[in-house]
Order: sequence, then structure tokens, then C-alpha cells
Amino acid sequence: MYTKINEKDSAMKLGAIYSKEKTTFTLFSPVADSVFVIFYDKGNDSAETGRLEMMRGEGELRSIFSATAEGNLDGVYYTYEVHTADGTFSSHDPYARACGVNGHRSMVIDLSKTDPDGFADEDRPKLADPMSMVITEVSIADVSAGASAHSRYPGKFKAFTEDKTLSYFKDMGVTHLQLMPSYDFASIDESDSLKEQYNWGYDPYNYNVPEGSYSTDPFNGAVRVREYKEMVHSIHEAGLGVIMDVVYNHTFNVHDSCFYKTAGNYFYRMLDAAKYSDASACGNEIASEKPMVRKYIIDSLCYWASEYHIDGFRFDLMGVLDIETLNEARKALLKINPDIIMYGEGWTGGESTLPESERGMKINAPRTPGIGMFSDDIRDAVKGHVFYMDELGFVNGAADRGEELKQAVTCAKWAKSPMQSINYLSCHDNYTLWDRFIISNSHESEEMRIRMNKLAAAILFTAQGIPFFLHGEEFARTKISEADGAPVENSYCSPLSVNAIDYDRAEQFSDLKAYYKGLIALRRAHKSFYLDTVDEIKKSVHFMDNMPDGVVAYTIDNDTEKVFVAYNAGKNKITIKLADALWEVLADESSAGDKALYTIKDQAIIPGVSCLVAVSKC
Repeated sequence: MYTKINEKDSAMKLGAIYSKEKTTFTLFSPVADSVFVIFYDKGNDSAETGRLEMMRGEGELRSIFSATAEGNLDGVYYTYEVHTADGTFSSHDPYARACGVNGHRSMVIDLSKTDPDGFADEDRPKLADPMSMVITEVSIADVSAGASAHSRYPGKFKAFTEDKTLSYFKDMGVTHLQLMPSYDFASIDESDSLKEQYNWGYDPYNYNVPEGSYSTDPFNGAVRVREYKEMVHSIHEAGLGVIMDVVYNHTFNVHDSCFYKTAGNYFYRMLDAAKYSDASACGNEIASEKPMVRKYIIDSLCYWASEYHIDGFRFDLMGVLDIETLNEARKALLKINPDIIMYGEGWTGGESTLPESERGMKINAPRTPGIGMFSDDIRDAVKGHVFYMDELGFVNGAADRGEELKQAVTCAKWAKSPMQSINYLSCHDNYTLWDRFIISNSHESEEMRIRMNKLAAAILFTAQGIPFFLHGEEFARTKISEADGAPVENSYCSPLSVNAIDYDRAEQFSDLKAYYKGLIALRRAHKSFYLDTVDEIKKSVHFMDNMPDGVVAYTIDNDTEKVFVAYNAGKNKITIKLADALWEVLADESSAGDKALYTIKDQAIIPGVSCLVAVSKC
């Protein structure tokens, strides 16, 4: 049975609601017989300093416990002691907004004291055309922890307050940084800063608290909050947006979770009374369709959007979440930020008890308007199957995938609109793009693999939809195991020697990096590459007939310009006849940008494994 929730309950504020005069604690616990707030003067290793019994609500609010403590409790740590028929549990607050080291004790916090100068009234970056966005995925640790980053704050939020960190992304021309999990996660021991530890963070512990290992002082609950805000503020000051990677599909485990300790199995989907459904492939999955779980997810998203000024959210395994929750979340977020960005992985990691028709998956994209999904269609068509290395893509040996590519570059067929198609070649998961070429095309020279990489990038940035790329892809990022010298497919807990960005490669592969930068500039300068509707794409994009295998060529026609695009994945050069006009070449096998490289007329010559993009003014 689901706990009934009405409009009054939906607006209810849970957690520790602070004022200088008092703090009110409110907890949802359908399994509790009684609940106490336990107070401490430290976030760890200190004895209880007091306790306060929480009062049970009446009627429909019987699962709600609350208590008010008088006085200014800013900086006071606390837990909940939950007494149930199955025993007594000590738990951190599911709605905690701050915590001590490792997140086991929550902390009351005066959030107004954590705002950096200018943060409250900052102007968030706003694109003249939302479809012109270009997203790059970054890990807070990866960006700054390596020696080549020369950061004063290696692996910390504050690294993003350094000009040299942000100037790199500004110079590349990207518009948004997607931060890999940056809320408090379970797998890092924050108390031991000297021990080398690494994890991507897809193991949520405190959903509404920044990760302590990324702060300069994980023992002080207020520090991580302030430093996260400083990071966001600096990124915004640089004119870039912040997209937060969120993981509402599962918890780190079940029995150590605050959800389980305070609400039993209410937050989880069950196969039976004892077995957990596992569509996350992580041991459990969140029951987003239940009223108080839906409330939790929406409350959490709105908290990050309002308190931390987050510009958008990327949902890990979004297919585990139900459609109604996603749509309700979007509705709530739009009230905070009319330009909010939402997208995610439109698939699951396994079977779910949630019916497929109710899942936030690609096949249901028409029912989640305004919410994007990653296009594995273009990913696999371009470079080959994500798991099977012998199944090649268009650019690295499968010349017969041209028809598949045509569909992918004109907006994935499942998308209701181009903004729903988040196009990518690589992300944190699986092999990097460069490592994929190393494995699948080991017989080819490095020069040829660079040509493949350039062609793949050209497809990505000229395709209809929203381009997304893994930071470092632009300079042939690689993740090599120290043990055997082989690329690492899943580096979620590999050492920093594998994961940290090696900026020396930006110099080594400067030509490739310049090509990515040029393609981004080219794309953002020409509306033809980011049309607004599927109907407009169908009307404007015209594929050329009778092309040989391994060649896809098309034009984009609008009122101001005509664009010619050709991808040649074959090893031999080809010649394509053009309409009688003067064409400005913006990209070829060597260079790309928003300024003409040279002009052509009558015909285009495209060398093997390369692209050509040209524009003719109407």
C-alpha cells in the first residue's frame, strides 16, 4: 500500500528547517513506533549531548514525526533514532542539507551564511538559442587532480574557482559543464585525505549534501556547502552553465541507507517481501512512483536548483524512474528556472517491476516532452557497438552503416523534438573514443585513428540534436591500466593514474583539439545544425542519392544559406558535384571553424576518412 499524500503533504517541508530562534525537525517514517532526534557537538567521534522526542502526526499524517528545538542550532549535528517492530535504527536525515565527515551525522545549517559574495543575486548564463548548447562531461576529481593540471586545489570543488580551469572550457566554446556525481556518496572515506581513493560517485548516500572528499574540510559541514556554491558561482561568472549528474534510481545499498532505516522498504521496488527489484544493476531500485518517493525526488531537484543555482540535471538510468515523476519534476523546476535542462539515460540496467509503459525510456520519449535522452543510436552507428569490439561503426570500418547514420544525424527516430536527442560518442562509461579505436583498429596507424576521430567528431557536431562529449575526448583521452597497459573499460574505481586528465595530451594532440574547437564554433555559428523541430529537419535536410558505400552526403536548405555536408568513411577520395554556386568550406580533413578556409565551385573533393562542410549564401 502507498502512503496517501494530498496537496498539503506535498507542500510539507521535511528535514531540519532552521531559523535563528528555532529548528523544526520533520521525518517521514511509516515503520516507526517512536522517533528521537539525537544531538552531538561534532560530526563524528563525540557522545550524545541531548535528545528530543518527535511527535507523531494524526490521521493521514500518522507517518510524519516532528519536533521543534528552541534556540540557534546552526552547526549542531544530529541523527534520528527510529524505533520499529524490527529493532532500533540510528540514521542520518534523508533530507539533510549538511553533514559531518562521511555523512553519518546530519548538521543543522544556516544556509544564508554559506553564500559567496554576489551569489544570491547572480545572473545565470542564458543562451540566445537553447538549441545551441554544447555539453562536456567532467569529473571534479579528474579535471584537477592530475599533476598536469597544476591546480592549487587538486580534486576539489575550489579547482573550478581557478581561472586556468575555466578558461580551458571557455576557450573550447562549450556552453555547459555536466558534473559527474557531486552529492555525498558512500565509497570514499572522507576522514583519510592521505589515502589515495577514487570513485565516480554513483553510490548515493546523502542526496542533498555536496561530497565531502571534494571539499577542503570534510569535517566541517558548512565548508562543503560553501565551496560547492563557490564552484557554481565561478562557472556562472565564466558564462557557463552547470548540469548536475543525479542518481535517483538506486541507493549505495539497502540496509545502510537512511531510506531503509527510517522508512523500511517503502522507497524500494520489491519482487516479493524479501527480494529487491534491480533494474539499476546495483542491487536495488528506487520506487519513484510512490507518493513520498516522488515528493523526495522533486524536493531534492528543486533544492539543488534553487539553493545551488544548478542549471540542469542529467539522470542516471532514467529508465528506472517513472514518467509521471519526471514530468512533475520538470513542472516544478520550470517554476524555479524557466530554462531548466533535463535529460538522461533512456534505458535501465535490468528488468524492473515498473511496467515498461511507465518508464522514462527512449520508446516513451513522446510522453516526456522537454526531457532529453542520450542517443545510443548515433554512438553505435558512428564507432560501433558499445560492448562488442568486433562490431564496427561507420567511421572505423563498417561502410554499410550509412543508412543507419542518416537516421541518427537527422534526429533519432524516437525523439519528439531535436532537443530530446542528446548525441554523444563517449562518456564516463565504457571505453573512451580513442581507446575504442585502439582496440577495434589496432592494425591502423595513429594517423589513421586521428582521421577516424576527426570524422566522428564532425558527425557529432553537425548532427541535429544536442552534442555532448567526454572531457578529454578532444585530445584523444585514454585510460590505460598500469597493470597490463591495456585500456580500462569501466574505470569507476580505478586509481587517479588512470582517470585523471592528462593535459599534456592537449599539446600532443593539439591538432585534434583544435579540430573539436573549430567544429564547436562552426556549429554554434550556423542555425542549420540545430534546427528546432523534427518537421523542420524533414523539410530542410536532403540526402544525396547514389553515393558509394561509406559515403553520406546531404544539404540543409533554409532561407539564408545552403549547407553541404559530406562524410567519407572510405579510404579513397571521392568527388561530389555541387549546385552551381560559390561555396565557403568551413571544415575539411585538416581544419574546421566558423570562418571560410577556402572556396570551391561545381564540385567537392573529399579525401578518404574525412568530412567536408561548406556553406553557400542564398
